[in-house]
Order: sequence, then C-alpha cells, then structure tokens
Amino acid sequence: MARMTARLILPALALTLALAGCNANNPPPAVEATQPPPESAMRVTPRAPPDVRCAEEIARYRATQDKDLADGHVDKGVYAQIQAEIAEAERACSAGDQLRAQYLLRASKERHGYPAG
Repeated sequence: MARMTARLILPALALTLALAGCNANNPPPAVEATQPPPESAMRVTPRAPPDVRCAEEIARYRATQDKDLADGHVDKGVYAQIQAEIAEAERACSAGDQLRAQYLLRASKERHGYPAG
C-alpha cells in the first residue's frame, strides 16, 4: 500500500515542480506607480447648511451667560471671553460646520464650569 501511494505521489510531485519552474524566468507583473495629487490640488470638505439645533444651542448658552451676568454669577471679563467663544461657535455654525461649533461650545462650557451636556 505504501509503495502504491509513493508511485502516485512521486509523479505528481515531479509534475508540480516542473510546472513551477516554467514561471521562474517570467518577469514579475508590472505595477503602475500612482502619482500623488499635485501640490495645487486641495481637498475641500463640503459644508452643510446651517443646522437649526446648532443655532438653538448657541442661543441657549448665550441666554445663560446673559442671565449669569445679570445675576452676578460671572465676572464681566469672563463674560467677554465667553461671548468671544460663542461668536466663534456661531461663525462655524453659520458656515455649516456643526461639528466644530459643537466642539467650540463644549470646550467653552467645560473651560468655564458649565455642564457640557
């Protein structure tokens, strides 16, 4: 039985090695090199239209600041700083960059001790 298996395996092995040798002299397939985009090309992320939720969140934060200033809970200097941060978030929101506006509001709230939720 072992002799019979060896008789079948040896010719199959010899054929496999012979076929493998046929491709040994062939050059590897050509790979086209892709060129990077020219320096003048710029990826532009499309802007979404202003989000109503974004504007509403900005209005709520601004109203909170106005109330805190009127109640004496925030100093005028800190109030001015927060208003500048709100204005930056508002510009991002009106440009359609809701993610940046949300980030700016959250950062301002955390910086000044307001709940960021």
